[in-house]
Amino acid sequence: MAKLPSLDTAFSQAVESKAMPGIVAVAVTDKGTLYEGAFGTREMGGNAPMTLDTVVWIASMTKAITATAAMQLVERGKLALEQPAAAVVPELAQARVLEGFDTAGQPRLREPKRPITLRHLLTHTAGYAYEIWRPEIARYQQVTSTPGITTCANAALTTPLLFDPGDRWEYGINIDWAGKMVEAVSGQRLDAYFQQNILGPLGMKDTGFKLSAGQRARRSAVHQRDDKGALAPVEFALPEDPEFLMGGGGLYGTAGDYLAFAQMIMNGGTHKGAQVLRPETVDLMGRNQIGTLDIPVMKTAIAPLSNDVALLPGVTKKWGLSFLINEQPLATGRAAGSLAWAGLANTYFWIDRTKRVCGVFLAQLLPFFDPTALDLLVKFETEVYQAL
Repeated sequence: MAKLPSLDTAFSQAVESKAMPGIVAVAVTDKGTLYEGAFGTREMGGNAPMTLDTVVWIASMTKAITATAAMQLVERGKLALEQPAAAVVPELAQARVLEGFDTAGQPRLREPKRPITLRHLLTHTAGYAYEIWRPEIARYQQVTSTPGITTCANAALTTPLLFDPGDRWEYGINIDWAGKMVEAVSGQRLDAYFQQNILGPLGMKDTGFKLSAGQRARRSAVHQRDDKGALAPVEFALPEDPEFLMGGGGLYGTAGDYLAFAQMIMNGGTHKGAQVLRPETVDLMGRNQIGTLDIPVMKTAIAPLSNDVALLPGVTKKWGLSFLINEQPLATGRAAGSLAWAGLANTYFWIDRTKRVCGVFLAQLLPFFDPTALDLLVKFETEVYQAL
C-alpha cells in the first residue's frame, strides 16, 4: 500500500480545522489496496472516530447498483432497454409533460410524444427531474400536495416530465422507476433482489436500505454547512418502513463495500470469483448512451441541499447506463472514458478501467458539491494517480 503522507496531512487538517466532518477515502488497483484512511469523528463534537467501516448514506451512489440489477435482468431476457417501460410498470403510462402553470396556478400537462423506455430511465433522458435542481418540480409538488422523493412514498414518483422522453438529459427520479421495473419482473423487493444478486455475491455485508443495530452504531451523522461555512450535525433519516425502496438513493454502506462494487465494474463484471455482469454488459454500461446530448450545469433550486453542480468544467461529459463518463483525460490523471458518480451528502467514486484504478471518497455533508470536499477529492485522486 502506498504511503501518501501529504494526503493524510490534508485530510487531517480539514477535519481538525472543522472545515470538514469525518472523511473516509480508499483507492485500489487491480493489484490491491493503494490507499485507505479515515479521519475525524462520526459526528462533529463527538468522540466516536471515523473508521474505514463507518456506515454512511451513499444516496445516489445507489443508482449504479440499481442499474446493475436492471442490466442483469436485461441479460436474462426479463427486461429490454427499448421496451416501453409501462409494459412492465403500468403506472408509467400516466406520465405527462409539464408545459407550465395556468393563470389559476394549476399545472398544464400533456401526453408525451413517445413512451418512456428502460434506456431513457438509465440514462436520465426520460424527462424526470429532482426538485433540488428544478423549481418547476417543487412548484408542482406544492400545488398538487405531492410529497418529495425522500419520503419514499409512491406518490413522490408521480411528478411530471419536463420534456419528451429522449429529448434531453436531466437528472431525476428515473432510477427509482428502474428499481420498480426490477421488482416487477423479479417478483422480489429491491432489498431481497440486491442481496441475492449483487450485495451477497460481492460480500457487501454493510450495504442495505435498513440498518441493523450494529450498523447503526457505526453510522456517521449527516452535517450541514451554514451560509458562513460552519458545520453542524442535522437530523437525517430515511423512512424505516418506506412505501417503496428508493433505487435512486436509498442505500447506506461503507467505503470497502462500495469499492467491491467498483472493482466488479472495473474488472468487467467479476470480483473475487463472483460474476455479477457479463463483460459485454459492462462495456455497454460504460459507453456513451446519450449520443450528442450534453450534460448541463445543474443549477440549485434548494440551496441548503445542493450548490450549483458544474461537473468537470471544460471536459466533454456523456452518460452511460448510470455513469458519468469523461470524454477527455482529467488533470488528476483519470483516463478518458472513466466512469464516476456521487451522492447528495458529498460521497464520490470513480472507476478507471484503462489505468485499472478506482477510488471512493465519503463525507456526510450538505449541501452537495461542497467546494472543500471537491478540493480534497481532487487532491486524493491526483495523489492516487501519482502513486501508480
